Amino acid sequence: MAKKQKPKNQHERTRVDHATEIAEDYVEAIAEILEEQDVCRVKDLAEHFAVSHVTVNRTVARLQRDGYVTTEPYSPVELTSQGAKLAKNSRRRHEIVLSFLIALGVSEETAATDTEGIEHHVSPETLSVMEAYISKAHR
Repeated sequence: MAKKQKPKNQHERTRVDHATEIAEDYVEAIAEILEEQDVCRVKDLAEHFAVSHVTVNRTVARLQRDGYVTTEPYSPVELTSQGAKLAKNSRRRHEIVLSFLIALGVSEETAATDTEGIEHHVSPETLSVMEAYISKAHR
C-alpha cells in the first residue's frame, strides 16, 4: 500500500482511510500475536478476526505484495520493518483514541469498540488534540 495521499475533500480522505484499514488492523494484530507467543500463523489471525483461513491468506498475500509481511506457504507470518513501523503507528493511534474516549467518560467496553472504527479515520491534527487533552486530564 502506498503512503496516504493528501485528499482533496473529506469524502476522498475517507476512501483513502478505508483502503488502509485492513492493513493497519492486520499488522497491529500480527505484532500483538508475536509479542504474546513469538510466532504468528494464519490460524491465529483467522481466530483473532473470526474469519476464514482463505480470507486471511488473501489478506496476507496483499500485505506481502505491499511489503508489510513475509511468509511462505505453511510458515509463520512475520512483519517487515515497514510492517513493524505501520503496526507501531497504528497501536499508538489506537491507544490515544481509546484513552481519549475513556477520559471523556465513555465506558471501557464501548470505547474499545468505537476505537476500532475511529482510529483509522482520525486526522493527525485531531489525534494531536486528543493527546493534549489526555495529558491535561491526567495532571
